[in-house]
Amino acid sequence: MSTLAGKTILMSGGSRGIGLAIALRAARDGANIAMLAKTDTPHPKLEGTVHTAAEQIRAAGGQALPIVGDVRDDDDITEAVLKTQGEFGGIDIVINNASVIDLSRSLELGAKKYDLMQDVNVRGTFMLSRAAVPILKDAENPHILSLSPPLNPSPKWLGAHTGYTLAKFGMTMVTLGLAAEFARDGIAANTLWPRTTIATAAVQNLLGGDKVMAASRTADIYADAAYAVLLKPASSYTGQSLIVEDVLEADGVTDFSGYAAIPGTPDSALFPDIFLD
Repeated sequence: MSTLAGKTILMSGGSRGIGLAIALRAARDGANIAMLAKTDTPHPKLEGTVHTAAEQIRAAGGQALPIVGDVRDDDDITEAVLKTQGEFGGIDIVINNASVIDLSRSLELGAKKYDLMQDVNVRGTFMLSRAAVPILKDAENPHILSLSPPLNPSPKWLGAHTGYTLAKFGMTMVTLGLAAEFARDGIAANTLWPRTTIATAAVQNLLGGDKVMAASRTADIYADAAYAVLLKPASSYTGQSLIVEDVLEADGVTDFSGYAAIPGTPDSALFPDIFLD
């Protein structure tokens, strides 16, 4: 495959940030993107809604189906899958983008926030993917892609923020499990994670503010890597915990300078993302 033209993507979240960047990259090919997201009205601290994202997708050349719903709600998931199939005739790709982050230490992490991370990150990834599998089986080159890190049992990461680590590793374990379970059906399932921080609201608000934002890369690097993954043959390119920069390098990209959030920032000055040694 060399294009996502006519392909249908069902994404959790995507109103802003990395998810929206991935959607816009696919839209430039003429892809169909359905987004299951909660942000129906503007958030006081965050840009974008599922509706403004849909407008941007259409402006970029794609078809958009904004679906207001919660990936924690099984009825919303079922409705999203059925609406996407009804609107576009099938589902080719599921992107598990929705994720909750709280880096609190274990004694400071509230029980509700722990449950929220498990429900959105782990259960949401499992339930949305599972609901789409019967339709993915009929797709020509079906992919599941989860935005989560490689499993790294280093005490450095296991002990840094145990609740969040469990939730992100849970996303990865779900995805790798689906890859093994549905390999015979030709459904690829992979994870994707960047080596450096990405300039998003989460980085701005939770990982260090302007200083870390300035030492980050733009979401475009994640989007370009995701695009490359989704073009790969599903029958053989599966069950991998992929790194953004490795994917691009394998496709011949050697200069990442254009992805710096602040032009001219050397690679050596970029802030490394969590979970990678």
